[in-house]
Amino acid sequence: MSAEDLEKYETEMELTLYREYRDVVGIFKYVVETDRRFYLCNQVDVKARSESGDVFFEVSMTDAWVWDMYRPARFAKNVKVLTFKDVNVEELAPREIDPPKD
Repeated sequence: MSAEDLEKYETEMELTLYREYRDVVGIFKYVVETDRRFYLCNQVDVKARSESGDVFFEVSMTDAWVWDMYRPARFAKNVKVLTFKDVNVEELAPREIDPPKD
């Protein structure tokens, strides 16, 4: 496989992932960003923990979708993330207008 073929494959995977994100974002309530991943979920709980003077975050999510093009199944019932880095949680605005149904 050439470098050009690999780049084309990764570009196609990213486009497929974006399209999937666009299709599912409306069914989730929160966006969660960690240093390694981007998640959509319906419930999220972030707890700051301290051990030996170090502070880390424990992030628990329910009904999650994971932005990861190399992951074969992006939907997960429960996700738990432990991180020493920042965690961003944003509540998505409810859709004011539903798209027309075919």
